[in-house]
Amino acid sequence: MTGRGCMSVACVEAVKLLAQIKSRIVFAVCILAPFAFAVAIRLQNSLPEDTLFGRSVKESGFAVSLVVLGFAALWVLPALTSIVGGDVFAAEDRYGTWKTLLTRSRSRAEVFAGKIIVSLAFTALAVAALALSSMASGVLVIGGQPLIDLSGVLLPPSRALGRVALAWISMVPPTLAFTALAVLISVATRSSSAGIGLPVLIALTMQMCAFLDGPEIFRGLLITSAFSAWHGLLAEPPYYRPLVYGTLVSAAYFAGCLAIASRLLQRRDIGG
Repeated sequence: MTGRGCMSVACVEAVKLLAQIKSRIVFAVCILAPFAFAVAIRLQNSLPEDTLFGRSVKESGFAVSLVVLGFAALWVLPALTSIVGGDVFAAEDRYGTWKTLLTRSRSRAEVFAGKIIVSLAFTALAVAALALSSMASGVLVIGGQPLIDLSGVLLPPSRALGRVALAWISMVPPTLAFTALAVLISVATRSSSAGIGLPVLIALTMQMCAFLDGPEIFRGLLITSAFSAWHGLLAEPPYYRPLVYGTLVSAAYFAGCLAIASRLLQRRDIGG
């Protein structure tokens, strides 16, 4: 396997992905939805008081971004990760193009690496688009007022911006872990429906398990536990243990899922 071969595959996959309408829709939603939410909050009298920072969305635009983050962590991010990761390998089975792909002087390892690069890049860019849009919409529509954190401390705009940005960055490890899980399901089942749907179902199951009484170590082993680790960043003083632990758990899922997926692809009988 060569780096040049991997990047050649990645470039081809990126062009294919950009040509798909689903990719454009995803980025359009990530950019426009936070603005729609901020405008709706500005116009209506009721507040999403049952969510973290829901009571502050009219007092600080930074709270808008955090409310979007809380909702996205529960429902949106697991779905975003599977849109490409769950289809990038299964699509070759659906269209019967594996033989053509593997006869273009590219090894299975290079094809695997190139597709993984594009899947991870799509996930990271989607999270970045949602983060930037939510912060921009909050500041532009509501304003850049100071933010009251979870400890009741008033954060000036510069500190609030930094904390909110770190909170969004903390979403990257678990979303990449779910991308790897979607890739594994895509390779194992050869089905785009399973690759896209099962990661979302698994995420919902993990979210439900997190609310059940049980050993803390069990809940900590769930990828979704990392989605709530950002709460520690909005306390005073900030605490980072859940964030570090969640990142390590996400890294373990990421490495394990990709290792198994790579092994399955290497052993597959493409002609079968």
